Amino acid sequence: MAKRIMVQGTMSGAGKSLLVTALCRIFRQDGYRVAPFKSQNMALNSYITPDGLEMGRAQVAQAEAAGRDCDVRMNPILLKPSSDTGSQLIVNGCVRGQYSAADYFKMKKSLIPDILAAYESLAAEDDILVIEGAGSPAEINLRADDIVNMGLAELVDAPVLLAGDIDRGGVFAQLYGTVALLQPEERRRVIGTVINKFRGDVALLEPGLRQLEALTGLPVLGVVPWLPVDIDEEDSLAPSLSETEAKRALDAAVIRLPHISNFTDFPPLEEHPDLGLRYVDRPALLGQPDLLILPGTKSTIDDLLWLRQSGLEAAILALAAKGTPILGVCGGYQMLGESLSDPGGVERQGDYRGLGLLPCRTVFTGDKTRTRRKARVEAAPFAGMPIEGYEIHMGQTERLGGMPFCRFADGTEAISTAFSTAGH
Repeated sequence: MAKRIMVQGTMSGAGKSLLVTALCRIFRQDGYRVAPFKSQNMALNSYITPDGLEMGRAQVAQAEAAGRDCDVRMNPILLKPSSDTGSQLIVNGCVRGQYSAADYFKMKKSLIPDILAAYESLAAEDDILVIEGAGSPAEINLRADDIVNMGLAELVDAPVLLAGDIDRGGVFAQLYGTVALLQPEERRRVIGTVINKFRGDVALLEPGLRQLEALTGLPVLGVVPWLPVDIDEEDSLAPSLSETEAKRALDAAVIRLPHISNFTDFPPLEEHPDLGLRYVDRPALLGQPDLLILPGTKSTIDDLLWLRQSGLEAAILALAAKGTPILGVCGGYQMLGESLSDPGGVERQGDYRGLGLLPCRTVFTGDKTRTRRKARVEAAPFAGMPIEGYEIHMGQTERLGGMPFCRFADGTEAISTAFSTAGH
């Protein structure tokens, strides 16, 4: 069986994903066969594997660092929040159902066999598994039913590195407080601490490092510098360009929907020197952009109603009337159509008016489509261009007029620019 090491953090965003990615690359460069593993991921950013299964994008990046194809066994449990109190549960890449937070916590220990089967299968093939925790192991209200931090470390007998984020401030309190709240048997699993995202002269940290070691009884095993690494965020939309920084030759505004998903589609645009990208959540901030983007969403109908209630729908329609280009991605594309219908209550039962900017209509269904596709663009100005991507949705969109954007290799139409017809 593979050797294993686990990276836990003092909070979400402490840099666990990047540290796991780095360790995967280091072990691979040292000649080991290595794989990442995260038992439970909560993220609206997901990826479709070559065999048509769904997993978190962080483990996809980690697999790439390990020099291998992504595999759903690396992330057997994925939760995709659909509201403040509920999520879609995906087990081994397939939808298991929709659960409220309370119902999920009652049943999540029943998922341990799925977690261990995935872990043991990878461990039988690899030399090293690098395991990522979630949030913080000091969330003492969740300790009894934990399957992703110390609970998992105990199940697979893994030593733990504890990482703190100095860029947010209070890193010594983060690390000391986390260790202090662990149970004695949990504390014994921690082999050392890591201070992440440090800017400056490490010599200035030395007195604090020695005191922290004395207080926790654990060595500080490393101070990792802050790095301008472009890696997908998974838990939330990280702050992007400010309005002043966005004043470049072209101004693109992305609507910050309440349930925005796969927002990692957009950071590559930020790298263009002439394009300013900003996120907008109220009409007063919209202004007169050169391009407006409606992104994907996990709750298309709820976010459409939010657009309507917030006044953003009227502002978007006013921009469209002036000729401003509007791009809809995934659920945002659906909103641009004439209607959205949900007869079975997949999201919110009923029939809803869309923004009416595109000749199409969408009907939600309970079956989830997960597949990879190749196509060729038919619409100007990109006619003839080959494209490749993945399709993930729970519903079908029908074109009512105009021409298809592209055509799949099997001859069928692809009517949206992102292949997917729903942000699910």
